[in-house]
Amino acid sequence: MPIEITTLIENTQGEHTGLITEHGLSFLIETGKSSILFDTGRSNAFLKNAKLLRKQLDSVDHVVLSHGHYDHSGGFQSFVQSRTDRAFTLHTGQGFFAEKYARFNASYQYLGNDFDQEYIKEQGITHNTITGRTEIALGVWALTHFKRSHAEETIHPRFVLREQAGWVEDRFDDEVLLVVETGKGLVMLVGCSHPGILNMLDSVQQAFNKPVYALLGGTHLVEADSSRTDRSIQVFQEKGIEILGINHCSGAEAINLATEHSSIHFHNGTGSSLILEG
Repeated sequence: MPIEITTLIENTQGEHTGLITEHGLSFLIETGKSSILFDTGRSNAFLKNAKLLRKQLDSVDHVVLSHGHYDHSGGFQSFVQSRTDRAFTLHTGQGFFAEKYARFNASYQYLGNDFDQEYIKEQGITHNTITGRTEIALGVWALTHFKRSHAEETIHPRFVLREQAGWVEDRFDDEVLLVVETGKGLVMLVGCSHPGILNMLDSVQQAFNKPVYALLGGTHLVEADSSRTDRSIQVFQEKGIEILGINHCSGAEAINLATEHSSIHFHNGTGSSLILEG
């Protein structure tokens, strides 16, 4: 049975011009045995897109939120309200509910979730905190706590956490990625890759000792300089990744470079589907 991964919402438009786009990200992974929602965009727009794409989200049995930023978790409450039951499990990383901000000179802007742990309890939602490599469904793994060996992959200092003792840097220790096992190799899905896309890629290969066949999602190269962007695309090719569908926070330079110098990249806009044999 084929594995189908559909981009329910992303920053850019694809062939289907009736779909809504927004600064956000949401994937639907259908394996034939499980249905997993990876991120929920920033609003309820992904639900409207799913309907137009004839995707039934009532069958989703796992929701994974990659990290606690509004553009990845903002549609979660709408998803909950759209369900007639709570027969799904929510998976997040440690620190997902921390108060996340961006600092701009003397001002701070809240970037975090619009719900908290109390909401999860009130709604009767089963919640699982990912602490390492965890198989959440048959052949679908969540991974966190990435080894940070690439010194050039730094996090912008504007990202901070508000704690009782004051402001501290946000290292995005809550970030989670997904790995889907297929007959062709591993498919790696990332939300924003704040800990560094090469750090995360290395962690996947070390954890599974298998080649990564496809890489989809946000690589956060939008803030990288040209040399880092060039090197990242080069590493993707060196590691033998055969399908590359980077989007969202990857930035136009990285996406254009990937497209110009590779026959493996596709425009992973809103409505795109990757269909693979299991």
